Amino acid sequence: MGSKEFFINKAIGWALRQYARTDPKAVKKFVKETKELHPLSRREAMKHLED
Repeated sequence: MGSKEFFINKAIGWALRQYARTDPKAVKKFVKETKELHPLSRREAMKHLED
């Protein structure tokens, strides 16, 4: 998972971050278990979960 395209990776992170508003545990688990997730997507997804 991941792309050479910056905005595709960013959008994946945005979508995961949006989903984290309703199910943060699922997003944390997905990010942790999906090793092929692009670092940018991972960072965006976890942005507000690491407080």
